[in-house]
Amino acid sequence: MSTQWTIHGEKLVDQNRHIRLSTVDVTLPDGVSFTQYVVTMPPAAMTLVVNDQREALLMRRHRFIIDRWVWELPGGYVDGAEDIEAAAAREVEEETGWRPRSMEHMVTFQPAIGSVDQPQIIYLARGADLTDTPPDVNEAQEIRWWPLEEAVEMIARGEIVGASTVVALYRALTLV
Repeated sequence: MSTQWTIHGEKLVDQNRHIRLSTVDVTLPDGVSFTQYVVTMPPAAMTLVVNDQREALLMRRHRFIIDRWVWELPGGYVDGAEDIEAAAAREVEEETGWRPRSMEHMVTFQPAIGSVDQPQIIYLARGADLTDTPPDVNEAQEIRWWPLEEAVEMIARGEIVGASTVVALYRALTLV
């Protein structure tokens, strides 16, 4: 008996530059067959910026899909062949008006590996400088430095719910 899933074919449902939705017909090792929806997206690059006072730079924004105001890291899609680290730094500056002083890879993970292929690549920036460029008004309602321990408490209160921000803050407790 095979221990791997057998893929019988894939059908494209829809796609654009940010998402590809398809269905895949598969058979499990025990013979059960079904159709699985598969979402493929470009990598997302985020940055946890931490200053010398152990404060994390977070953005407050409304996420219409869950219809909630939440705090999260700056970040976004990696554009084509763009360097992932450069994309992460670019997103910080565009979304917050702060330029990271340093960038180091923190962690990469797949938040919904059962149906979504989108690596989340998180960087740690130690320090940042405020630029003359105002942040994109469409990205965040508020930008604020939060003490790292308080930011972690915000997870328990439901003020931070995004997987990348949760992972980054918990990981930072052992690094910063």
